[in-house]
Amino acid sequence: MNIAVGTTILFASLIILMCLRVPISFSLGISALFTAIYLDIPFLNLFQKMSTGITSFTFMCVPFFIIMAQIMTDGGISDRLTRFCNVLVGRMRGGTAIVNCVVSMFFGGISGSSIADVSSIGAFLIPAMVKEGYDADYSVAVTCTSSVEGVIIPPSQNMIFYIVAASSGLSISTMFMCGYIPGVLLTLALSICSYVIAVKKKYPISEKRSWRENIQIVREAILGLVTILIVAVGITAGVFTATEAGAIAAVYALIITTFFYKTMNFKKFVSCLLKSLKTLSTIMAIIATSSAFSYVLSYLKVPIRVATALTAVSDNPIVVMLMMVLMMVALGCFMDMGILIILLTPILYPVAMSIGYNPYHFGLIMVLTLGLGLLTPPVGTSLWAGCAIANIPIEKSLKGFLPFYFTYLAVLAIIIFVPAVSLFLPKVLGYI
Repeated sequence: MNIAVGTTILFASLIILMCLRVPISFSLGISALFTAIYLDIPFLNLFQKMSTGITSFTFMCVPFFIIMAQIMTDGGISDRLTRFCNVLVGRMRGGTAIVNCVVSMFFGGISGSSIADVSSIGAFLIPAMVKEGYDADYSVAVTCTSSVEGVIIPPSQNMIFYIVAASSGLSISTMFMCGYIPGVLLTLALSICSYVIAVKKKYPISEKRSWRENIQIVREAILGLVTILIVAVGITAGVFTATEAGAIAAVYALIITTFFYKTMNFKKFVSCLLKSLKTLSTIMAIIATSSAFSYVLSYLKVPIRVATALTAVSDNPIVVMLMMVLMMVALGCFMDMGILIILLTPILYPVAMSIGYNPYHFGLIMVLTLGLGLLTPPVGTSLWAGCAIANIPIEKSLKGFLPFYFTYLAVLAIIIFVPAVSLFLPKVLGYI
């Protein structure tokens, strides 16, 4: 009886607080506190879990990646990456749409955030596409769906949330490596979808530039691309840990934007640090209180009960995984992605382990599945941002999203049914 009432208190208080628009970090902490009071759990246990959550070695890389992303964004590297991608694929039919997909892949290696991608790159690419003659719903659909590449292409905040929430000693470097091939696969699939639609609707070809202009664009972009290579190659080759790669990349980005691009000065750097501090404090608060929430979940044996319920329906691993995917897709329509990773990982992670899934493979499935929620109403934050930039209602944009939804789901199905897509790289390099 106590367990049932405690579970009700935990989730009911969380839902009520979220409906009242209480910040998620406070909602998680308060609901855990209410439940602890009812169950007579010592407050010291909760505070210890909160402290452990933000002092873990895994979390140490987060501040460096946040600072690196902010310096690169404010230093104008995203603009140079866009022009670089335009040189690579801009002369194809629907070239600007394909540029949108490719630059999102590179920007994913900077921000690790879909909403950051839509807000920054989409702010100038969506109007540019509409001006060139692309339909507004198509422009928004390309921008928003390609922005989700950032949730699986390292360094991804959401992957870090998964590693921390799993509390199983998983390696963030290994998790990052699992995202590279699926990230490229998703980019390729969305680019093909964009091209097919562009050919069918006879969308325009980008204007031609001279060889001299193209060479200059490539030269400027290469310095910025090295920042991404420090993270990607450094971690993959085992030269750096994720924390070291983030720190070195942040310093490199500062040097490049200050002395070579000359787009960074002391005032702008201070502004970057203040923006990073605001982001970091929010993430720290969420991780701390989610650790307390996860502790209460475990105390109530919620993960075991969910595992028992799912495996009672079927003992087939694929069927159980599909049920979990459907659950995540449904919840993703109504709740933010980061929040769901923190809430669902302690519950679904033990289920996935009990049916034989690799923890890194499951992490990628979870992050990519919940990424779909960024594109679906009513909550879809990336969807809202894209429609706001294009100044069109959401219902008008959904028709343009349909081909991209099917493409996204096809890539997700490949990743679920072919584990080698996500596990090949870390296995070849001896990480797992």
